Amino acid sequence: MRVGFIGLGRMGHGMAKRILDAGHELSIYDKNPLSLEKLGSDGANVATSIAEVVVNREVIISMLPTDEILEELVFAKGGLLECMPKGSIHMPSGTHSIQTIRQLTNAHTEANQILVAGHVLGRPDLAAEGQLTIIPAGPPDALKTLQPIFDLLAKRTFIAGEIPESSTAVKIANNFVLGSAIEVIGESMALIKKFGVNPQLFQEILTEGLFGAPAYRIYGQIIVDESYDEVGASVEIGLKDANLALAAGETVNVPLPCANIWRDRLLSARAHGDKDLDWAVMAREQARASGIE
Repeated sequence: MRVGFIGLGRMGHGMAKRILDAGHELSIYDKNPLSLEKLGSDGANVATSIAEVVVNREVIISMLPTDEILEELVFAKGGLLECMPKGSIHMPSGTHSIQTIRQLTNAHTEANQILVAGHVLGRPDLAAEGQLTIIPAGPPDALKTLQPIFDLLAKRTFIAGEIPESSTAVKIANNFVLGSAIEVIGESMALIKKFGVNPQLFQEILTEGLFGAPAYRIYGQIIVDESYDEVGASVEIGLKDANLALAAGETVNVPLPCANIWRDRLLSARAHGDKDLDWAVMAREQARASGIE
């Protein structure tokens, strides 16, 4: 398959490397030239513009951090809307708002292009191993075309439906649950520390009992070790996700009171200068509030 990949941060690099290593014809583009060097040396075609990266591509995958950057990619002069071949597929895989995915879906449709929302769940190390979860939504024929890519990137694929924003809603809801889980872990760790309990003991009780899920195992251990500088998703990214959850709830009149707590904890972390640390650092904010730090 002829694939273009745009946005080679930690997550995007791992995904693109999987596609390249499987023998697909890969073109790559990123505004940061340094992010292109490794994949370029491995055999990917390094493009110098959006127009170049989409030439003869059946699929364009974007992994971008914000709505603003994605919208610029699509709508700017020389962007995807102008340059993508008719009938080709754009699959945004980052975390974006319902409103942006709706806007892109309509624009690509009018341009005789196809949008499949291909949001992924997981951290960069899982991307490199092909162990993400992917929740695509879009036209059935396009999903069938993309199945070989899904199989490379993910251990499980859950088709969310034919409307792209269905995938977006699932991604936002997943991040809301994850952010809330991190908040609960931080609160419980602060509580047991106040009673002199070793947090590693509590972590083992959590993950070997009722809460032996990846979120509790991975983020609980990060909180125990305070290894917040090993960043999977930063405070800034987490704050974006919290705002997306609140906005999605407002769109359909669904109150999300826990999302306000999640957002406030991340705002507090940013106020303390931790915006570039892993978003699990919100547990440090709970510790501060508890008089532990």
